[in-house]
Amino acid sequence: MRGGRWRRIASQVGRSVTVWAVSTLTMLVLAGLLPDFRLQSPDGESATHIAVTAAVGAGAFGLLSALVWPLLVRLLLLVPALVLGLLVFVLNGSLLLVALRLNPASSAEAAPETAVVVAAVMSAVASATGAALAVRDDDAYRRRLYRLSDRRRRKGPPGPTTPGTVFLQLDGVGHDVLVAAAAKGLMPTVARWLESTHRLTPWRTDWSSQTGASQLGILHGSNHDIPAFRWYEKDTREVMVCNRPTSAAELQRRAVERTGDGGLLTADGASRGNLFSGGADEQALVLSIATRRRGRENRSRAGYFAYFSDPANAVRTAMSFVAEVGREIGQSTRSRFRKQRPRVARGGLYPLVRAFATVVERDVVVAAVMGDLLAGRTAVYADLVAYDEVAHHSGPMSRDAEKVLERLDRALALIANVAEHAPRPYRIVVLSDHGQSPGETFRSRYGLGLGELVRAGCG
Repeated sequence: MRGGRWRRIASQVGRSVTVWAVSTLTMLVLAGLLPDFRLQSPDGESATHIAVTAAVGAGAFGLLSALVWPLLVRLLLLVPALVLGLLVFVLNGSLLLVALRLNPASSAEAAPETAVVVAAVMSAVASATGAALAVRDDDAYRRRLYRLSDRRRRKGPPGPTTPGTVFLQLDGVGHDVLVAAAAKGLMPTVARWLESTHRLTPWRTDWSSQTGASQLGILHGSNHDIPAFRWYEKDTREVMVCNRPTSAAELQRRAVERTGDGGLLTADGASRGNLFSGGADEQALVLSIATRRRGRENRSRAGYFAYFSDPANAVRTAMSFVAEVGREIGQSTRSRFRKQRPRVARGGLYPLVRAFATVVERDVVVAAVMGDLLAGRTAVYADLVAYDEVAHHSGPMSRDAEKVLERLDRALALIANVAEHAPRPYRIVVLSDHGQSPGETFRSRYGLGLGELVRAGCG
């Protein structure tokens, strides 16, 4: 507990220092652009003195905004809205003028109308920077969700007392990989569950060890006649690919027809990030409905548009996306220099594909699941594909894949914390659709592709 408190304090101090530095830089840029705003005397001053003046001014403006502004807002509550809107800019500019005067050693000054502009720009930049840093903090994000759940609880009827179920699929994570990750401390949430509330059970897939066959069996009760991830059907003369929207829709239709049942999630369920819907009414990032015309039956408020309509979410995910692209480029470069084997090509668009799977898909799915918990839905099934994507290219036991497991564990902890504030109790089931085995590709091992070998054998 004590270590966590100090980490939170250090995080808050770091955010404050960063916002201060960005505000200082913003003030310097505005002083160079606006003729009626300067940070030096007409005779000129050293660059160091100007920088110190900007730092002191930005810091004083930030402190005044934090300390004085809430009091001013309370005093102006009775002012009509239109007048208050105009006063906001005037008062903000006044605070900047006061901040510039607090440093007696500086010659900084600004015309009143320019001060209003400078204060507005600095406030916007500081707010955006603070939001960008805060939304990357899961604690801050969780507190926002708690406030939302408390608001919903006060307004809505009491939730059911029967427990709901959340199925969290860690795509491609094998039994041995999960055990090793928990033992190494990479997944403390999973390790804590295994010591207290959960038990770990291995299982074996069918001949087709891949997401399409496994997930269709889990969600729709049948994976009949799915021999592989990709195959050619002679009767229809089509190539079926499990992660192709048209193929996924057809496979789901066949499973429903064979079982006579809509799926695991037909009773007040939600399907998030899956290949198949499971019969859920609420669906987001579900491949089997991607080709349908958007309508009531496949409309979801928890998809991309709902997630990115919140600017905080957009900033959080965009920053993480860029960081993940840089991380993949660095890791793939290191792998080539070390001549690690086996190794597959990781250039082209793959850094963007990986960033989408490990950041965008994860953030949207986790946010959707948390929304489902706060809404009290009966059954939720979500697929987190981050590990599977990285392990296919870096190896199932690689350092790159282990880092992804750490981030997935934090996502599990976030969902579990939100479940504690849901309107009904929840059972959390963590499962996987298949595992992975390290090995070289056919082309890397033998110098030619399997298709080339077959063509050569056929003359």
